[in-house]
Amino acid sequence: QVQLVESGGGLVQAGGSLTLSCAASIRTFSRYPMAWFRQAPGKEREFVAAISRNGVTTIYLDSVKGRFTISRDNAKNTLYLQMNSLKPEDTAVYYCAADFGGTYFPSRQSTEYNYWGQGTQVTVSS
Repeated sequence: QVQLVESGGGLVQAGGSLTLSCAASIRTFSRYPMAWFRQAPGKEREFVAAISRNGVTTIYLDSVKGRFTISRDNAKNTLYLQMNSLKPEDTAVYYCAADFGGTYFPSRQSTEYNYWGQGTQVTVSS
C-alpha cells in the first residue's frame, strides 16, 4: 500500500522559512515524478512545484519561483519543499503527490497524480 506522509508545516511570520518533507512508502520511489500542491480555504487546489524522477527537471508556480525549492532524496524515499520569504498568501494545506503514470517529465495537472498525502498546514502571519 502506498503511503505519502507530509511533515514540517506550522505557523511562521511573513518573511520566514519552512521546509516540508514527504516520506513515501514506495520501494520504487525513484521511478516517479513527484509534486507539491496546496489548497487555501475556499479555493481550489493549485499546483506549487514538481520534480522529475531523477531530480534533474523541476517546474514551479510562477508566484513561488525564486522562493521555493523542490528536491528529492531517492535513497531516503523523501520529497522536500524548501520555502523561503514566505507570504501570507502562501497560507494553505500543502499536499505531496506521486505520478505513477510512467512519464519522465513532471506535470502541473493534479489529474496526473495517483497518490496523495494527507496534507500539512502552513500558516504565514503578517
